[in-house]
Amino acid sequence: MNQGKLIVLSAPSGSGKTTLVKYLLNHKEFNLGFSISAASREPRNGEIHGKDYYFLSLQEFKDKIKADDFLEWEEVYRDNFYGTLKSEVQRLWDSGKHVIFDIDVVGGLDIKRIYPERTLAIFVKPPSIEELKIRLKKRKTESEDKINMRVSKASTEMATAPQFDAIVTNDNLENAKDEVYQLVKKFIL
Repeated sequence: MNQGKLIVLSAPSGSGKTTLVKYLLNHKEFNLGFSISAASREPRNGEIHGKDYYFLSLQEFKDKIKADDFLEWEEVYRDNFYGTLKSEVQRLWDSGKHVIFDIDVVGGLDIKRIYPERTLAIFVKPPSIEELKIRLKKRKTESEDKINMRVSKASTEMATAPQFDAIVTNDNLENAKDEVYQLVKKFIL
């Protein structure tokens, strides 16, 4: 694979990592390209194949695992797989961009392990588990069961924070934006 830097933002669902990734993508001086993840789930309302995710059937996803097409992948929930296609990272590197990821903590740490010198791994921490639950409910995109599943998983994910290069607590969005901006600026420029 060509040389390029990798910026990973990982967090429990509802921590604000997607908002921070979008913020960083607006800073053209960083020359970032968004790594579109593959997912074996159905698109949520308004999500577009090839823009938000590469939506694959469960069988297609498993076939790509067997073919070693993924840089990293994980069964996040039962029969619910997410991963980063090697071809996606290569596509962005071939276009001369650094790659930014909005992925779960296991995937983020896998990328850091594979490319330790070329990866800046940032953990986005919610102010609290209670606040996380409030944010997930406000989204109105998932059932109460799904929200509870995500919240219970968040405690395990929070325990991985010290393994990341930096931890940004998102209790104030403007401060969190400034913090990730400074981290990425130092790493890329």
